[in-house]
Amino acid sequence: MSPFPGILPDEPIDSVAHLIQTALTPIFMLSGIGTLLNLFNTRLARVSDHIEKANETLETTKAPTGRRHLRQHIRHLHRRTLLLDASILLGAVGGASTCGAAFVLFLGSLRDSSVASWLVVMFGMALVCTVGALASFLCDSLLAWHGLRMTTSWARSAHPKG
Repeated sequence: MSPFPGILPDEPIDSVAHLIQTALTPIFMLSGIGTLLNLFNTRLARVSDHIEKANETLETTKAPTGRRHLRQHIRHLHRRTLLLDASILLGAVGGASTCGAAFVLFLGSLRDSSVASWLVVMFGMALVCTVGALASFLCDSLLAWHGLRMTTSWARSAHPKG
């Protein structure tokens, strides 16, 4: 057996292709998770700005009905921030697990030892956390859609066409 699998001529092309696939999988996954984290953080910043604006409007609103609707809207936005925080946390753990999987691959190639169980745990955790982050983000999107429907119906009832 050669000390450099896939590099010396006695290795079949399939093992070289497998080595490349194994090395690139964590890189692509980490790139995707980084993009998702950017998306989650941007959405969280927009929701936070919206909370600040709603709080400022609440301070100047005198009508009890308007204040009640604004407080309800702010509570709705706070639920969204919790879901986005969960998305960011799970995405970060997924990214860290992907880095751990890449590190385990590296250690396995250096020590020529069996690290398959660690690799499965780390990469599996990365996948589970990434799916959890996406599920949490989906919940935020559903809350945003529901909030948009509620805001639109509230605006229609406040300004009836007559």
